[in-house]
Amino acid sequence: MGSTLPADTLRKLKNAQGPFGAHLGQGLKRLKEGLSATVSAPTGTGSPVSNPVLMTRATAVLPAVSAAPTAWMAPGVQGLDVSGWQGSVDWQSQWNQGARFAYTKATEGTTYISSAFGSQYTGAADVGMIRGAYHFALPSESSGADQARFFVSNGGGWSPDGVTLPPLLDIEYNPYSSLGDTCYNMSAGQMVGWIQDFVNTMVALTGRLPAIYTTTDWWSQCTGNSAAFGADPLHIASYSTSVGPMPNGWNSYNVWQYSSAGPFVGDSDAFNGSSSDLASFATNDVPAAAAEQIQAAVTADPGLGSATSPIICGLAGGGCYQIFEGGVIHWSPATGAHITDGAINTAWAAQGWENGGLGYPTSNEIGGLKDGGVYQNFQGGVIHWSPATGAHITDGAINTAWAAQGWENGGLGYPTSNEIGGLKDGGVYQNFQGGVIHWSPATGAHITRAAIDAAWAGLDWENGFLGYPTSNEIGGLKDGGVYQSFQGGVIYWSAGSGAHSNAGAIRTAYASQGWENGLLGYPTTNEYASGGGVAQDYQGGRITWSGTAGTAIAYK
Repeated sequence: MGSTLPADTLRKLKNAQGPFGAHLGQGLKRLKEGLSATVSAPTGTGSPVSNPVLMTRATAVLPAVSAAPTAWMAPGVQGLDVSGWQGSVDWQSQWNQGARFAYTKATEGTTYISSAFGSQYTGAADVGMIRGAYHFALPSESSGADQARFFVSNGGGWSPDGVTLPPLLDIEYNPYSSLGDTCYNMSAGQMVGWIQDFVNTMVALTGRLPAIYTTTDWWSQCTGNSAAFGADPLHIASYSTSVGPMPNGWNSYNVWQYSSAGPFVGDSDAFNGSSSDLASFATNDVPAAAAEQIQAAVTADPGLGSATSPIICGLAGGGCYQIFEGGVIHWSPATGAHITDGAINTAWAAQGWENGGLGYPTSNEIGGLKDGGVYQNFQGGVIHWSPATGAHITDGAINTAWAAQGWENGGLGYPTSNEIGGLKDGGVYQNFQGGVIHWSPATGAHITRAAIDAAWAGLDWENGFLGYPTSNEIGGLKDGGVYQSFQGGVIYWSAGSGAHSNAGAIRTAYASQGWENGLLGYPTTNEYASGGGVAQDYQGGRITWSGTAGTAIAYK
């Protein structure tokens, strides 16, 4: 961090800055007086400059603070901005005149810190004003990132405490001839890049987009009329009884600096809104609990990296979020602050973030599962991820059924799809590595897998005569066999016979001789047409049925 200027240029700059440096609106004020916005640095000592914007340390004289003659006030909540030029301010007097907020100069470039900042910043707060800090940009002196870091390190931070305005970037007419023309000898593209560098770094350091102070004229000249910063709050300078056109990218302003000649000390400002709007502007509509818990989450996980967005609120249930290089933190009053990233974040996004069925996360990602898997809990379900299966959601009855068989450690393994609907009678299903879970309102959630699942599929799933499963597989049968019940019958499986359905009158006859324990053993076919009826073969014989003859068992 530091100036990149040649030593001689830096010496001239520091000489020109003197003890007070430049300030908000200094260029606009000179233009209104018919002078150049850029003033050459004095070359010697002598009488103070009549408009003391730039002078040597030897000639600087602090002007007396007195009531200004202008009485007109722009519409909105009244405020002011001050710098070292105003010195010790009678803040109670300013409050009594109607001022409710103030910006105080903190820094300039990377070499100047206002000696008045601390007392001004504290004094404004002590009388009840909402206050903030501003930084006078010198874009050709050092990078935007370096100046943002210098600013934050010397008073330019922010928190949603309700008494701190967003950090303010004063980007305007170059006041120093040693730094070039009014645009600091920078192209429009270079200027936009510098501002973006400053903004991005401020967001990373404070979690909030800085406000931008400028004039429509300078913005047009020096940024090529860029529309890139419309998301940043605008502090527009226009010394008139009407604010005039906005810089490109903004449809309206947040703060209007409308006078440098009163009614308040320094420059007079008006916030575009009500007192309650000003309070919301200060907090960025960020609840204090959100800011505190998001910061705690950041501290606990350095891998998140820098913030790439401010804290943004207004989500469902009063929630907020903030984006970082390594993930996103979502907060809600009901769930607290939790991180989502990678494939799980993508899966959550695909179902509608907090507005989907999952709601907000209730935990961070939790690892240590089988085969390198991880999971994350949400209000309405869980997302599991493994290298082999990707990230999928489980919830409700299907999640309960999966849990009952041991989650990923059971025979089903990990989910390989989300829940899929559109089945008969309002049913849904979900695929897993080792099988499927089907659910319907009438039957609940049950697992099918392997040979029984294949046999059911061969009979057209829930659309066939078996309907939905009404149980999971049930073991403990003769010769290691298993069976599963369905709405319309049963599927039996054994190693010696395979998987076959059993239903209706034939099933009744099969039951009468003792199921698989009788002489028939296990079925070896499904029902098939035979004569005027149907038949089913078994290890030990056959059962036939017709409408005229009923059922008959023939043993081998």
